[in-house]
Amino acid sequence: MKYSVKNTALSQINSNIILVVFEGGVLSPAAAEFDQLSQGYLTQLIQVGELSGKQGQVLILRNVANCQAQRIFVVGCGKKDEITERQYKQIIQKAIQAVHDTQATEVVSFLNEVELKDRDVYWNIRFAIETIEASLYKFDAFKSKKTNESAVLNEVVFNVQDELQQNALLAIAHGQAIAQGVKSAKDIANYPPNICNPTYLAEQAQSLAQYSNLIKVQVLGEKEMAELNMTSYLAVSQGSQNEAKMSVIEYRNHPDKNAKPIVLVGKGLTFDAGGISLKPADSMDEMKYDMCGAASVFGVMQALAELKLPLNVIGVLAGCENLPDGNAYRPGDILTTMSGLTVEVLNTDAEGRLVLCDALTYVERFEPECVIDVATLTGACVVALGQHNSGLIATDEKLAKGLLNAAEQTTDKAWRLPLSEEYQEQLKSNFADLANIGGRWGGAITAGAFLANFTKNYPWAHLDIAGTAWLQGANKGATGRPVSLLTQFLINQVK
Repeated sequence: MKYSVKNTALSQINSNIILVVFEGGVLSPAAAEFDQLSQGYLTQLIQVGELSGKQGQVLILRNVANCQAQRIFVVGCGKKDEITERQYKQIIQKAIQAVHDTQATEVVSFLNEVELKDRDVYWNIRFAIETIEASLYKFDAFKSKKTNESAVLNEVVFNVQDELQQNALLAIAHGQAIAQGVKSAKDIANYPPNICNPTYLAEQAQSLAQYSNLIKVQVLGEKEMAELNMTSYLAVSQGSQNEAKMSVIEYRNHPDKNAKPIVLVGKGLTFDAGGISLKPADSMDEMKYDMCGAASVFGVMQALAELKLPLNVIGVLAGCENLPDGNAYRPGDILTTMSGLTVEVLNTDAEGRLVLCDALTYVERFEPECVIDVATLTGACVVALGQHNSGLIATDEKLAKGLLNAAEQTTDKAWRLPLSEEYQEQLKSNFADLANIGGRWGGAITAGAFLANFTKNYPWAHLDIAGTAWLQGANKGATGRPVSLLTQFLINQVK
């Protein structure tokens, strides 16, 4: 999709136009201008009750007097001063679907005339771009009949006043990069596990080095991990014929070459059957999404390369499979992690933390400014927060506040969970330094508390995206979260 900014007189636009109206007969500035040009056409529609301005209503007007536009899409937005970011995105979805259904190829949008509390034209346009791309996303790589896209929307022009165009152009740059990162994360996550295994994940990481000369990629196989004593990580992989592979993506563009990097670590369980502690069969197919943490880190690194932010950032994709066979690790096993701490395995389905703990120890070598891990870690987080908020646990206040601020800015929501020493009590083992589960209560927190034992040498935060990384049911598929949150966090580090 091509996005651009112009300031064109309404009477001169000869393609398609999106105008907005509000409840109570309130017209936006462009809609009021159109009403005047068309000799009160919108006013007449309001008077006869055909145009209410209620949120989601879309009227398509054609052959309007004194107007050159092919079609005018008049979109109802609800009460003018009460529109939330969520409602705004729903309005955009309705408008773009209507445009798409007509097979129009270009549209000039006045959606930026919708006023959102504490938001400016930058956020209006950026939200619009991210929402448009999400609305038009399709994953049909494995369908024998592909979606017919012979005549589709391929250009959106935002009509913006001259003095606001610089902010609008920045919104386009950021919005497109983030939307592309989200799409890439979705694509990788939606691939089936017979194709998207740890090797495939590593190949995707290596493709980023061809995408940008600011990126270098190193892939560690099981031999290299064994030499590093990453035995906890490798134990999880024992039951799979597919080799575990950890991809290290280095992006270096900071003016100070010695600047400490921000490190992102993504859990990449390309399939998680639970191992010997086998999961129930119901919905087990969705366990291909247990690598959404790694997919989101990939998407962030791609967006970062597109934006060329002046930062040093390292992304780690911790690829692995957790399957049962005669060689699989067992409940009761005691593992020695890369850090030297020992772990008693009480449940082989609590495998993500066993992979991440070694990855979190590995990244110490980079002397990071901070480390953020992203993982579909616990069903307990879904029970606690549902599918709307990612769970956040952090040992550093500044880092936690930075992530929560980015979440609020982007509406890629997160909620902070507590992390106090009482939760460590639940991880005590009679036979090892730690148990890999902490019992039934507070499971999302005890999982984070487990990881905290391996992050004492740097500021650290953990995002549990088990509830936000994919949707179920009729809309089943990856969401690409939290690419937007994390990319915004990085943008804010530049500021």
